[in-house]
Amino acid sequence: MPITAGDIAERIGGWVDGNPEMELSGFTAAENAQPGDLTFAENSHYFRLAEQSAASAILVDEEQVKGSKALIRVSKPRVAFAKVVPFFFPEPQRTPGIHPTAEVASSATVSGSAYVGPNCVIEENVRLGQHAVLHGNNYVGAESAIGDEAQLFPGVIVYSKSLIGNRSRIHANSVVGSDGFGYVMEAGRHLKVPQIGYVDIREDVEIGANVTIDRGALGPTVIGRGSKIDNLVMIAHNVEIGEHCIVVAQAGIAGSTQLGNYVTLAGQTGVAGHLKLGDRSTVAGQSGVMHNIGSGEKWFGSPAQPSHQMKRQLIAQQQLPDLLRRVGELEKQLQAIHSQSTVPQPGEME
Repeated sequence: MPITAGDIAERIGGWVDGNPEMELSGFTAAENAQPGDLTFAENSHYFRLAEQSAASAILVDEEQVKGSKALIRVSKPRVAFAKVVPFFFPEPQRTPGIHPTAEVASSATVSGSAYVGPNCVIEENVRLGQHAVLHGNNYVGAESAIGDEAQLFPGVIVYSKSLIGNRSRIHANSVVGSDGFGYVMEAGRHLKVPQIGYVDIREDVEIGANVTIDRGALGPTVIGRGSKIDNLVMIAHNVEIGEHCIVVAQAGIAGSTQLGNYVTLAGQTGVAGHLKLGDRSTVAGQSGVMHNIGSGEKWFGSPAQPSHQMKRQLIAQQQLPDLLRRVGELEKQLQAIHSQSTVPQPGEME
């Protein structure tokens, strides 16, 4: 069914500056656009490129000056971009059913609208919700629950007693619920502390590829509603991540640390254990967090410090070579003065 500029504008809360009946067949970057395509221009630079392209219409903000093409004007172009893409590139829909190569325990409850792909293993007393999708080569341990419309992409492993909320998505080769790293020393050897907790992933969470989330030693490791975890992140036992947090690639969070709501950890951040990071706090990339962080605060550095304090230290470090040079010159001047003061004066030798 053709999509018109007016259809798109209505669905994303915008309006058409041009012909609303124009049919659009694709959505792409300006350099690849063909007649019939919609493209996106976030600022004046990209708008010039879009104007020069073969695209038929441009998604822009409300303030953009009128050009030669039809415009779909919106108040927040980035948000509109995210909403437009699914119109042209809808996710493939799986036909409900269980693949013949899948192994499903007799005590498991699998919704009739769910899809279980090739080579999946579903253990005892697992619950798989409506329209849930296991793409293939997935393992779901006993007594786990996968919510409605949740998706496990290929190779995801879910250990026993894990909870995955409605509409949450876990990408390839991630592991949920493996043992936490807990040992005590006895008689010169490491004695394993049994990890008998679980993982509780709430609604609308997205977890990237190759992420590891450990089960709690006692009680849960929690990923709050709406939080987004990038690829290659490590989350240790009994960590509690609040709602709508962002944890970027290669970050690591040690055991029992608590993140409030809307916390951002940038790439390669390391957070020590048993800490608290307040609501809407932000930690810059490659920082090492060793202390609690208050709500709304921005920290960076290793060890991380409040941003205003760390900036002063960085500025001081940049000035250090010049400071050392000036100190060296002052030392030479002092040595010269000292040498002159110790030279015997006429008459002192008599």
